Amino acid sequence: MGSGEPNPAGKKKKYLKAALYVGDLDPDVTEDMLYKKFRPAGPLRFTRICRDPVTRSPLGYGYVNFRFPADAEWALNTMNFDLINGKPFRLMWSQPDDRLRKSGVGNIFIKNLDKSIDNRALFYLFSAFGNILSCKVVCDDNGSKGYAYVHFDSLAAANRAIWHMNGVRLNNRQVYVGRFKFPEERAAEVRTRDRATFTNVFVKNFGDDMDDEKLKEIFSGYGPTESVKVIRDASGKSKGFGFVRYETHEAAQKAVLDLHGKSINGKVLYVGRAQKKIERLAELRRRFERLRLKEKSRPSGVPIYIKNLDETIDDEKLKEEFSSFGSISRAKVMVEVGQGKGFGVVCFSSFEDATKAVDEMNGRTVGSKPLHVTLGQARRRW
Repeated sequence: MGSGEPNPAGKKKKYLKAALYVGDLDPDVTEDMLYKKFRPAGPLRFTRICRDPVTRSPLGYGYVNFRFPADAEWALNTMNFDLINGKPFRLMWSQPDDRLRKSGVGNIFIKNLDKSIDNRALFYLFSAFGNILSCKVVCDDNGSKGYAYVHFDSLAAANRAIWHMNGVRLNNRQVYVGRFKFPEERAAEVRTRDRATFTNVFVKNFGDDMDDEKLKEIFSGYGPTESVKVIRDASGKSKGFGFVRYETHEAAQKAVLDLHGKSINGKVLYVGRAQKKIERLAELRRRFERLRLKEKSRPSGVPIYIKNLDETIDDEKLKEEFSSFGSISRAKVMVEVGQGKGFGVVCFSSFEDATKAVDEMNGRTVGSKPLHVTLGQARRRW
């Protein structure tokens, strides 16, 4: 399920024996309020509201840990969707191992829901088909957005729900119920389908003097257009890209094949199929994941920056000069075409070691030159 939450009620033996996840909490709910709400169900070990590690703002969910599994099960069966601070909360068995959720097995997607259907109604509608792990109607400030996710504990239960509920009318609206697909999978399906049918063309890298009429003049030779638009900023200046929508796929495809890479007024155009929103989001996720992994691979610690290095100093010599001040995760001399550029960085494991190195080494002559050493910022790109 795309929400990133722990999984809810199911066969108790699969989960922590007496811990419940409490979701959709009002931001003002505290640990003490959770304790008072759930204490009548049985003795508690603790309650916890999860918070942002930096801002300490509540994240809208928490945990209640009972002393006895039977009490936790009773609370799950009788208190789910009760109110706390005027807002209904969702209960699930807490499951630290999120492999089932990430696998997508047993997860279904429902759309075209009537706005009156909330989490409670959805839960009872679909509980007839199997053990529900998680159940959520997606909402914004205006209420339900008309779609939801239900995660069952088995593929068989999910298939039963799809078979019986897809196409059924709920509150006079015909709902779609199907297998949950991860964004990357849906983006790939859209991309494959759209390549054979697209009519919208994306154009970029043209000059500031390009307007709608000039763009239409360039592209109208390939077929009738429905719309031509140069995108502009708030001041009316061209952002250097735009869109051309043709009446037929054949015209759009011909324009892409003929105009991509063509030079106009000294600018080499990029012309391609306009991506759907889901494709753009999937690409952004991939880029973010690559950056996250790249950032994660960087050595942690506190860097110091060294300028005016002698040409004879390489990585090993740089590390040797600074190793007496503490543990070093990396020492690097910046080079260009095999020649040192006269500056480098040393990453220490602690702020104290880095500070000591700056105090001792700034101004010290190494080789034939006095060093200029300053304290950097942790995790900076270098």
